[in-house]
Amino acid sequence: MNSECEYRLNNSNTMVLELELKDVEKQKVKEDPLTKAIGAIGRWQIWICFVIFLVKFPVAWHQMSIIFLAPPMNFTCANSGHDFESVCHAEYKNCTNFDYDRSVFRETIISQWNLVCNREWLKSLTQTIFMLGILVGNMLFGHLSDRFGRRMPFLAAVFLQLVSGVATAFSVDWYMFTTLRFLLAVATGGTMVSSFVLIMEIIGTRYRETVGILYQIPFNLGHLTLPLFGYYLRDWSTFQLAISLPSVLFLSYYFLLPESPRWLLTAGKAKEATVIMKTAAKRNGLPTDNIESSTQKIVAELSTAKKEHASFLALFRTPKLRARTIAICFNWFVCGLCFFGVSQYIGHVSGNIFTNVAISAAIQVPGTIISVYANRVLGRKVTLISSNCVTGLSCLLIMCVPDTGAYHLTLGCIGLWGMSLSFATVYLYAGELFPTVVRNSGVGLASTVARIGSMVAPFIATLRVTYFWIPPLAFGIVPIIGAGLCILLPDTRGKKLPDTLEEGEA
Repeated sequence: MNSECEYRLNNSNTMVLELELKDVEKQKVKEDPLTKAIGAIGRWQIWICFVIFLVKFPVAWHQMSIIFLAPPMNFTCANSGHDFESVCHAEYKNCTNFDYDRSVFRETIISQWNLVCNREWLKSLTQTIFMLGILVGNMLFGHLSDRFGRRMPFLAAVFLQLVSGVATAFSVDWYMFTTLRFLLAVATGGTMVSSFVLIMEIIGTRYRETVGILYQIPFNLGHLTLPLFGYYLRDWSTFQLAISLPSVLFLSYYFLLPESPRWLLTAGKAKEATVIMKTAAKRNGLPTDNIESSTQKIVAELSTAKKEHASFLALFRTPKLRARTIAICFNWFVCGLCFFGVSQYIGHVSGNIFTNVAISAAIQVPGTIISVYANRVLGRKVTLISSNCVTGLSCLLIMCVPDTGAYHLTLGCIGLWGMSLSFATVYLYAGELFPTVVRNSGVGLASTVARIGSMVAPFIATLRVTYFWIPPLAFGIVPIIGAGLCILLPDTRGKKLPDTLEEGEA
């Protein structure tokens, strides 16, 4: 999910490229020339989607891996006679040698580097730095994708993901581990943004909404398979190596993955675009006779299209757009905070950690599928309000029920189910809400705010051990506030995308 929110983030690049063809749309052409030439969706698009969807598995593995890299471990000071416990007693203050309960996990980063007592906060800092890396990767590779195309930055990100992921497994101390995890996160953020943009640029407008949401399902499935790695690999370094090595397969994408023909056209590379478009049309059973003339026409229209520019501050200059920017950005913060926070919180709920994580991941798949129909039938506004309220109320109820694994797990899973709907919805909402001239800035800002939420999430989730009521209270109140702010937002379902600041304000 995202993501994937996540990157899932930065779909603004696609929107800008689509709307540079607005002159063609104004001439009452239902589909842009590129879609007419290669088809809205067909065997060629389905194959590329399948290939790219596989990348979402390691994205999920690395983003959620902290659950099994640093799971709850009971401990005691080696010089003490106490039984294993999860709390740090006063006499442990100067303890430098701890014994750990290894009945579930043989070795974790907690036991490896004694991340307990006065060093416990380093565990949360590791995940916060990882989420910062995702943000940096989104921004860096988003820029590289605009400048050098989608294919090569994507391949570079996959290679960096492989190298940094494998190297992380051989870390000798916490500093090396965290540094390599940051590089891994930068690469993961890069694969997210470049792959999503590529998919959105080859799918016709009619199917773009559905495919954009279904793009999150491989992330859900990756999350679902993660407990299998954790169950059979109880040593953190072996576990890290296992979730990193599959990226070797993606190096073959150098031969399998084409460049985005839409980007090639906007870059004026008509000949290269023509070759790819002919291949696509042939695979989809469409004629290829008029493709060369179509590419020349598109390039000519893009070169003469009038482009309006506006600064980042335009998002806050007018009252309605300012209120809507704040409202949608806060809802992205809700998704970043609650999705990753509740996921990590469930990993600390009493009971079997492998079963808990598997159940919490499995419930996200139907949530993502339902969001497709909810956004079509109910619209963006009602869907977002409803899903936020589901998450908020379920998390608040955690404080009111007995402290048992079953109750807390059930309510936590319901909260994650709500977030799976919210995350899919805010992507569509932001892309449709901001005017074209500031869409890059708007979605980029929302993406940044979401990552801030995901960076704060680990610190809140781990407070369960000392202050059990803080995590459910935070994860409950924040989405309800987000639902309230949705009152400021118009429903964009079926509406024309705003191009100018005046249209956005109206």
